[in-house]
Amino acid sequence: MTDLSAPIKPTAMTMDAHSPGLALRSLVIGLTAFLTVVDLFATQAILPSLTRHYGVTPAAMSLAVNASTFGMAVAGLVVGFLSPHIDRRTGILLSLTLLAIPTSLLATAPNLAVFTGLRVAQGLCMASAFALTLAHLGEQCSAIESGGAFAAYITGNVASNLVGRLVSAAIADSLGLAWNFYFFAALNLAGAALVYFTIARVQPTRATAPAASALAATIAQWRDSRLRAAYVIGFCILFAFIGTFTFVNFVLVRSPLSLGMMDLGFVYFVFLPSVVTTLLAGKVASRLGTRPTIWGSLAIAGIGLPLMLAPYLGAVLAGMVLVGIGTFSAQAAATGFVGQAAAENRGIASGTYLACYFCGGLIGTAVLGRLFDAYGWHACVAGVGLALAIAALLTLALKR
Repeated sequence: MTDLSAPIKPTAMTMDAHSPGLALRSLVIGLTAFLTVVDLFATQAILPSLTRHYGVTPAAMSLAVNASTFGMAVAGLVVGFLSPHIDRRTGILLSLTLLAIPTSLLATAPNLAVFTGLRVAQGLCMASAFALTLAHLGEQCSAIESGGAFAAYITGNVASNLVGRLVSAAIADSLGLAWNFYFFAALNLAGAALVYFTIARVQPTRATAPAASALAATIAQWRDSRLRAAYVIGFCILFAFIGTFTFVNFVLVRSPLSLGMMDLGFVYFVFLPSVVTTLLAGKVASRLGTRPTIWGSLAIAGIGLPLMLAPYLGAVLAGMVLVGIGTFSAQAAATGFVGQAAAENRGIASGTYLACYFCGGLIGTAVLGRLFDAYGWHACVAGVGLALAIAALLTLALKR
């Protein structure tokens, strides 16, 4: 197995992008990301079934499912503050092992309140692993190599959206809702095993911020207009993504599209192009710059929005493809920018970015859920478009 902790030597920067070593490293980084966040969006594929099971409104069930983003926002901040004192390997390993507990308990959640609490607990564990891995990559990768490493990690995130949703729909349809959660608990443990064998113990970077100055470091980063803009861009990206891929499920199962549960799972092959384009986002950002990359990505997502308002499945699927490509590519570019713009205290910067990012998902669910229930899908899409426009405006501040 490749060691993700191995520092990138200067000579490695000249290696062919297709060399086996770099390919294996990217594969392991992506697989780690996949197993870390596969629970986050997989449950969205069974939203209509969960809504019927608990007898609640689409907005209420969507908020419960996406309550994991609240846990992720809290964990992002906490881990960011404590980052200088946390051994990366131990923290990631413990987070993924503990994640299996609330995941398996979801199978027997008796009511919506318990379900929501367990999703929050999942979020706490997922974000802890996510933030520590990002901090680890930022510390162990060179400036040139980091773009590809972060892109590989976000690509694993994209793949988890595709495979997680597809598998979730298939298992729920054939074996029932309970077995769906047991299966994903097993994947959590597989992620812990992967980390055990691929990440060596590395001392966290401590030179720049003692624990007492963590708050001061956070305040200083918020005063940096570049980082502040990147944090809000992350908020807007997940706000838009959640708004699109949560509530489109209800559009797909209603007339005139009227898809069944298994068909709904296959719909999420729309994420397949994003797996390729997100992996390239780091290279594009390195060549063209962060701002053109994010602007182009947001424009692609914006083009997809009106397509999803059409009453034809082909047009809706095309719109979903474009929104997926655009939001994931923008996220990869923004994440890489934070890792480089925060020359000091990268663990704190990564945690703050993730907290803002996941807050965007939680608030997006609440706000757009109300719009969806009260005014319908068109109002929800309009809210997504506004979030993309705000992110595009803020991208002006992302200067190296």
